[in-house]
Amino acid sequence: MIQFTLKCDQDHRFDSWFKSAAAFDALAQAGHISCAICGSSQVTKGMMAPRVSTGKSQGNLAPETQEDAPMPVLSEPDGEIEKAVKALRKKVEATSDYVGADFVKEARAMHAGEVPERSIYGEARLDQAKELAEEGVQVMPLPFRPKRSTQ
Repeated sequence: MIQFTLKCDQDHRFDSWFKSAAAFDALAQAGHISCAICGSSQVTKGMMAPRVSTGKSQGNLAPETQEDAPMPVLSEPDGEIEKAVKALRKKVEATSDYVGADFVKEARAMHAGEVPERSIYGEARLDQAKELAEEGVQVMPLPFRPKRSTQ
């Protein structure tokens, strides 16, 4: 696994893990990587400092050295955009049904009157979302990826 610092065309920066550099390249070319903040699919690798292991773990350090060791920072505190996206996610998840990969089928069925209308969210490719919009189905991209759980 490799961690990359990514940057979108809106200059948002975030980290993500990939199986390999080739895996990142394949996912990026297929349009499967989007900004964690704004949802843009124009994402590239940002500047990164390499992580070099010294072979020593903190467990092997002297007790006084452990106390002086800096605490790792996992991420920066949330900014206003991140807080707004988290609030939107919470509202969508609380008021909508997650239909996953069945989103296109469910949206069409509701539009045709085959099933009762309800608020849903799920996953669709860009071309599928465009087709839905052309058919008159109201869709809106969300600035976050749905969780992979249907619960």
